[in-house]
Amino acid sequence: MTPYTQGGNPFDRRRFLRNTATGLGSIALCSLLEKEARGSTTSIRPEIDPTNPYAPRKPHFAPKAKNVIVVFCSGALSQVDTFDYKPELIRLHGKPLPGNENLVSFQGKNGNLVQPLWKFRPRGQSGKMVSDLVPHIGSMADDLCFFHSLQTTTNTHGPAENVMSTGFAFDGFPSMGAWVNYALGSENSNLPAFVAIEDPRGMPQSGPNNWASGFLPAAFQGTPFSTTKPVPYLSRPKGQDATSDSAAADSLKFLNDLHAERYPEDQQLMARVASYELAARMQLSVPSASDVDSEPAWLKQAYGADSTNKTKAGFARNCILARRLIERGVRFVQLFNGAYASGGRLNWDGHSKLKEQYDIHGDILDQPVAALLKDLKQRGMLEETLVVFATEFGRMPMFQAGTYGRDHNPGGFTCWMAGAGVKPGFSYGETDEFGFKAVKDITPIPDFHATILHLLGLDHERLTYYHNGIQRRLTNVEGHVIKEVLA
Repeated sequence: MTPYTQGGNPFDRRRFLRNTATGLGSIALCSLLEKEARGSTTSIRPEIDPTNPYAPRKPHFAPKAKNVIVVFCSGALSQVDTFDYKPELIRLHGKPLPGNENLVSFQGKNGNLVQPLWKFRPRGQSGKMVSDLVPHIGSMADDLCFFHSLQTTTNTHGPAENVMSTGFAFDGFPSMGAWVNYALGSENSNLPAFVAIEDPRGMPQSGPNNWASGFLPAAFQGTPFSTTKPVPYLSRPKGQDATSDSAAADSLKFLNDLHAERYPEDQQLMARVASYELAARMQLSVPSASDVDSEPAWLKQAYGADSTNKTKAGFARNCILARRLIERGVRFVQLFNGAYASGGRLNWDGHSKLKEQYDIHGDILDQPVAALLKDLKQRGMLEETLVVFATEFGRMPMFQAGTYGRDHNPGGFTCWMAGAGVKPGFSYGETDEFGFKAVKDITPIPDFHATILHLLGLDHERLTYYHNGIQRRLTNVEGHVIKEVLA
């Protein structure tokens, strides 16, 4: 064999094969050492019994929170009109946004800066500035931990709802509640671990994507609840009483047990049977759990459930239902305020008549959410319950040209948390002096999600599911726990 020379180094086939073998061995060794070095960050898939997928499972480490309630304001709540106080926006009212005088955003050209449409006032001992749009929530400022520098990756409602609920703009990914359900299971064998309560006005823009299981097993999807209509497919067929229903269930169980003995590897059947058995137990437990009318009159009044505004009364009842579900061991409740796209009439999408529409929406939201916080606190439940107040993105500090509303703003917006494990009366991050763009301690959605999982005792890097050749997780390949907000 005649070697040839390239750049002064002899190179032949035998040497090439020997070096290749050594190189592959080095790669394998590095891979093993890397896995060993990662130690506790190695993904750990929960051990799930297919015959009982809802059994409680241990977290990665001791949690601060055992339950979560997410209040989701569908339609994109304006941060500059609620929680993000900007004196410069008031001072320069009516003037162009410096450096962005001809800004074109989601729906077109923008006009001049517009000051908050409600007066901001200092609230609580912390003196946190909160607007008169939400005075009841403002009264709880000393219990809230504000995130003022959130950013998201899209300025369209459906995809942005997906990002906040699932971590991804596209459909088909598991919701945050489904990940938690998958990781931790349920503390109550008679109710779902994950419940989504839709607004009395209808479904959110992205609909069931917000509580879907995606590629996780279907057992971990959210169950939609409402105080205005029954849980779908839960009622008995007409003409069938409890006795005959029980007899039919016993017969079906006998046949399923025979099949399971014959085909023990059929895990899909066992999971389906577990789902049906939960549904049967829910027939008995749901009426009791959702019996908001059994609450004392003074409490319903405190929430606003006695309001002559039927939408407000309905949302207040949903807030009471959320507390009742958490009380009974439901781990994750997603509570929606605002429905689908409607020109801002049914949700927070204030493009053209923001003041007129927000006056309506604010009254529906404010008292019930504040009462929920007070109720949880009075019962000692806020110590173990994390309340997350979220929206899909913010709004611009100026009006859209020719309108009386604000366009979409994914570059800087506000959410907050309260309860287990977060600092009360604390603010994290900042937008610029106009509330236009996050500039300090910028918080991408994966960081927000990683922090929520951490409070539940879950390491977002270890909570994974293998799908289509990838170890998927809620935070994708990103996310950092925001340690500054941890109590």
